[in-house]
Amino acid sequence: MVKLEDAVIARLSVHGSTFEILVDPELVLAIKAGESVSVRNAMAVDKVFKDSKKGDAASEELIRKTFGTLDVFKVAEEIIRRGEVQVTTEQRRKMREQKLRQIVSLISRRAINPQTNSPHPPARIESAMAEAKIQIDEFKNAEEQLPKIVKVLLPIIPLKFESRKIEIKIPASHVGRTQRMVREFGTVKEERWLGDGSWVAVVEVPAGLQGEFFDKLNDFTRGEAETKVF
Repeated sequence: MVKLEDAVIARLSVHGSTFEILVDPELVLAIKAGESVSVRNAMAVDKVFKDSKKGDAASEELIRKTFGTLDVFKVAEEIIRRGEVQVTTEQRRKMREQKLRQIVSLISRRAINPQTNSPHPPARIESAMAEAKIQIDEFKNAEEQLPKIVKVLLPIIPLKFESRKIEIKIPASHVGRTQRMVREFGTVKEERWLGDGSWVAVVEVPAGLQGEFFDKLNDFTRGEAETKVF
């Protein structure tokens, strides 16, 4: 739980009434960005105020009437998601930088340069975003912003989002630790077990991840995996 002196105000105005909570600036912005963060951990104090600077608490009657509950964490979550958060210029800058890195990583991992059939280096993607003067919204998650950003980037760098279907056969001795990695990399379209305990699956992975996927697969199976690209 954040210290009071380090907390910022999250504020929501509803029908002329104002509700405020004191929160950790980093955690509350992560919640607004759609990340899985505990509201309890984000709050500096388990109380809803009508004026946090004066220490005036909102009445239970008004809270119940407005939010339909007196559960402070449910109320706080609604204030966070629907309201505004006071953040400093430096906090906003850090948030934008973090979001930029996430977006660059998504593009680099999912897209390829159709001229070379290989991923663009992250530095090239970031340079193109700067050239296009793309504005990052620090309050929206990376996935939500991706389609619009890609559309703006296309006249500057060639991008092609496609996937590869790869059939893999994992020996029984490596299935346990390898199966989870495979599912994290892509979508398992088909799978079956062989009589010797081997696992055979058809996995769809983003084209930009193909090289990394093979590297991981060889590492996890000590080079004993069999693969076939469709």
